[in-house]
Amino acid sequence: MTAQMKKILIIKPSALGDIVMALPAACCLKDNFPDAQIHWFIRPEFAPLIECHKCIDKLVIFQRRKLGKWWCKLSAFAELIRLVKQLRRENYDIVFDFQGRFRSAIFAWLSGCKKRFGPAKTQEFTKPFYTDRIAASQQSVNVVDYFIDMVCSAGAKRGDVRFGLEPQKQAVDESGKILSDNKIDKDNYAVLVPGATVEAKRWPVENFAGLANKVSEKYQYGIVLSGVESEKEIAEKLKSLASVPVVNLAGGTNIGQLVALLSQAKFVVSNDTGPAHIAAALGVPIALVFGLTNPNRVGPYDRPQTVAAVEIDKRGSEVESTNPAHDIKNVTVETVLEIISKQL
Repeated sequence: MTAQMKKILIIKPSALGDIVMALPAACCLKDNFPDAQIHWFIRPEFAPLIECHKCIDKLVIFQRRKLGKWWCKLSAFAELIRLVKQLRRENYDIVFDFQGRFRSAIFAWLSGCKKRFGPAKTQEFTKPFYTDRIAASQQSVNVVDYFIDMVCSAGAKRGDVRFGLEPQKQAVDESGKILSDNKIDKDNYAVLVPGATVEAKRWPVENFAGLANKVSEKYQYGIVLSGVESEKEIAEKLKSLASVPVVNLAGGTNIGQLVALLSQAKFVVSNDTGPAHIAAALGVPIALVFGLTNPNRVGPYDRPQTVAAVEIDKRGSEVESTNPAHDIKNVTVETVLEIISKQL
């Protein structure tokens, strides 16, 4: 890579938390090549997270659901051709595929770019589509470090790690109104995120309810529940179990409003899910609850004191633990409360 680099493409279409953890690599690229345009290949539902990010100059929208029918539906095939033409028109100098999947690797190749960097170890057939395959070093256990290693292997120099994620003023105002409408003081609330896509990543809702009771009693914070629409039922169960007033905003905010909501919170307690990584990137006080998934790999970057899990130091670099002792159900309310108390 040279200082004359004009256009860089990052392929990281999903998911919410994974996109957040790739942001420092984009910041590293912008720091090293301030005159280069950085484009991000992303699914439309996640685009609002980074459309105003200072390091990202343009979004390339990947309509995954529509393109999935390219072989049997004319409109989907036409969309595929349009997307490939768009990628080729940009004449990218380098492409980084942070997703490491067949569908992301093939778009790196279809872009026509002559320098295509991807992970050396993937779960799918990707090897032929990269010109450079980057292996994870022993020092780069956390995926944030690995993504930075990938851009550094192409010529960037590592600096201070920053996410560059900020709430937009309009979203802050909208979030404030949502809180006000629910009789929550916008300067005195905590956010709990009880949902997660994978059931094994969900801390028992009874524990969240118990935590809500203790937090309300100890700190007099308003309790707000956040999550996507499909997690509304989990949040409602938590609300019914808690003995203190709880406001359920699951499904009630867009991504911009979610970023604003988390950024203004006194603290956030969450499972390993998208909002958790947003809160960690924003630097707010957090307690992230992990089960079998290794927090050393995907936990909050350089903030090990915010992780609630069993035997964190014995996990090594494996993605998942097979030890039943590491089950998320074994993390106690007292452990999480202590993590919060130390930060407050």
